[in-house]
Amino acid sequence: MTIRPLAGTFTLLLGAALGVVALPQPAAHATPPGSRDVTATLFQWTFSSVAKECTQTLGPKGYGFVEVSPPQEHIQGGQWWTSYQPVSYRIAGRLGDRAAFQNMVNTCHGAGVKVIADAVINHMANGSGTGTGGSSYSKYDYPGYYQNQDFHSCRSPITNYQDRYNVQNCELVNLPDLDTGSDYVRGKIAGYLNDLLSLGVDGFRIDAAKHMAAGDIAAIKSRTNGGYWVQEVIHGPGEAVQPDEYTGNGDVDEFRYARDLKRVFLNEQLSYLSNYGEGWGYLPSGKARSFVDNWDTERNGETLSYKDGATYTLANVFMLAHPYGSPNVYSGYEFSDRDAGPPNGGNVNACYSDGWKCQHKWRQIANMVAFRNVSAGTGVTNWWSNGNDAIAFGRGDKAYVAINHEGGPITRTFQTSLPAGTYCDVQHGDPTSGGGCTGTTYTVGGDGTFTATVGANDAVALHVGAKGDGSGNPDPTTGASFNVNATTTLGQNIFVVGDHPSLGSWDPNRALAMSSATYPVWRLDVSLPAGTTFQYKYVRKEGTSVTWESGANRSATVPPSGLVTLNDTWRP
Repeated sequence: MTIRPLAGTFTLLLGAALGVVALPQPAAHATPPGSRDVTATLFQWTFSSVAKECTQTLGPKGYGFVEVSPPQEHIQGGQWWTSYQPVSYRIAGRLGDRAAFQNMVNTCHGAGVKVIADAVINHMANGSGTGTGGSSYSKYDYPGYYQNQDFHSCRSPITNYQDRYNVQNCELVNLPDLDTGSDYVRGKIAGYLNDLLSLGVDGFRIDAAKHMAAGDIAAIKSRTNGGYWVQEVIHGPGEAVQPDEYTGNGDVDEFRYARDLKRVFLNEQLSYLSNYGEGWGYLPSGKARSFVDNWDTERNGETLSYKDGATYTLANVFMLAHPYGSPNVYSGYEFSDRDAGPPNGGNVNACYSDGWKCQHKWRQIANMVAFRNVSAGTGVTNWWSNGNDAIAFGRGDKAYVAINHEGGPITRTFQTSLPAGTYCDVQHGDPTSGGGCTGTTYTVGGDGTFTATVGANDAVALHVGAKGDGSGNPDPTTGASFNVNATTTLGQNIFVVGDHPSLGSWDPNRALAMSSATYPVWRLDVSLPAGTTFQYKYVRKEGTSVTWESGANRSATVPPSGLVTLNDTWRP
């Protein structure tokens, strides 16, 4: 009979009478090679769907890595956890065959995205039958791979996590535990990993690493042809096996990060996060993989999940903005049945349909990947909190974020270290070519400050890779900074127009839209040649109606360098 692992690859503790709490797992990564350190885990996506998403979203948004679900042949069945019961090391699982896998790797590489494969090497499948690729098997007998002597002699479930032998030699939820101390077994596992490397895979998430001795993993790794390794080692207080034992082999998933983030966001105060990470006793940042949730923890409730709405989104925003570890953005699907496999067998016809959540694609999350890439190598600066659930901080002179988890909006002037200029708020708009923005923009003054109202359960995020005046023009080096105090009603907007071609040549249809981000002051920076003397006025538009402000034309002259700052008041 096939044993159902309630969380597939996480450490499910049997024997509730012992009073031991079941702990879960994530995906892979931490300080991988390359300048872009954010991974998107596309859980249970077919390889053909992953290939398309690398081209359409992951590459353009700046993700460095995509993690794919286990590619090896596994037991049959529609449940998601069948992927974690290997039958052979052939690439013949539910998500695609060898050709589809190879095409996915090539396509993702073409989009600038590296590939991490989830590698299940601690155990084989329970029960007996025929696998997804046609291979026959029975427990302790996998023709062409392993027989009875290749498994640990303990043939009973793990029951005591304070006993190292029990954890690393007995069976995780009755799954036959490979003797990874065996030279033959190590060779077989290394052969599988080298095969994936030959197809271009860039690294591995080592599933259930906690259930293998760190030395066994090191011996297997020594037989492979390289690649990036990250290990699933779930922290349990007082347990015999601890995550820091494995940092010599590569990076380690930091479960405490995700657990504590849930507690802070739901029951405590965001102001506590000022020294989050190593200051909380976690693994060194350079060896840690940070995450908000994964397929196990979203199902057992140990962490936040998509079901937590805006709180979940803000937690991801914080993770991507904060420098600790290397973030993994989990992207799964809706579920009510915890065992339910992927919609359409893993084929993603479109995001946000058929139950696919596509968290990696949400603007509030996806646009923070560029924020992180731009701010790489910088620490936290200009930390601010209201002592409760509103925080803000910068990343050197590269980026700044404000997060409001209060029940109402907050308005304040934020102190940053950003260069002066106009910035696209990537939480509410997308940067466009030439320095534009599809949404709200904010102007940072020469003193590094900007004023904003941040809505309840919302955020504002600025970075130097998304500067511009919001009209498609690059942030000017010379020109004019227009600021006009103008009260409007719903549906009305303020524009500026003038005698220079860059100001529309007095044509109200070509007038430049101004940003209301700091309402009632409307703002816009416009590039103009140094020394230019120009005339201008403000107009109010409502639908097709245009109202000019009263009085004579205003005038100004652009200085030899920088902007002329114009602080005006609408003349009714």
